[in-house]
Amino acid sequence: MTTINSTIKPFNAAAFSQGEFIDVSEKDIKGKWAIFFFYPADFTFVCPTELGDLADHYEELQSRGVEVFSVSTDTHFTHKAWHDASDTIRKINYTMIGDPTGQITNNFGVMREGQGLADRATFVVDPDGVIQVMEISCEGVGRDAGELLRKVKAAQYIAAHPGEVCPAKWKEGEETLAPSLDLVGKL
Repeated sequence: MTTINSTIKPFNAAAFSQGEFIDVSEKDIKGKWAIFFFYPADFTFVCPTELGDLADHYEELQSRGVEVFSVSTDTHFTHKAWHDASDTIRKINYTMIGDPTGQITNNFGVMREGQGLADRATFVVDPDGVIQVMEISCEGVGRDAGELLRKVKAAQYIAAHPGEVCPAKWKEGEETLAPSLDLVGKL
């Protein structure tokens, strides 16, 4: 099972990105922040709402140096067909990785046993390839890209400010905490 502070495993995959088929590997994120956004399947119900919401936040994520990779066990060909068929998916400019062998999904520990489908899972990976944030929810609960963006900002902040932490509901520019004995029992 993939856990916080573990390094992502090597992978190679075909993907659909910006109207083209491309190859993607863990080497493509070296030195960059990245989001791996797993979802069960193309042409479904909750998934397009999540992917569309993420597409609406993609420009801001890019401005923060974050690459986004959506991943399902569908093929890159299916991603293209979905992109061509759906107005919501058509607005996606980030890379859509096809993982029909389940290599990446298994590497991250989010393969549904016996189903061949990914869980609804999100991972924020730092420039060293280390997982800093993970979220997994059940089939019927969609994720919020605005909250994901907040978590990315917090992860980037603490990476740039060792010794500080971001409290609950922290927003960029708000006060952080510097853990110490003086704070114990006072929050």
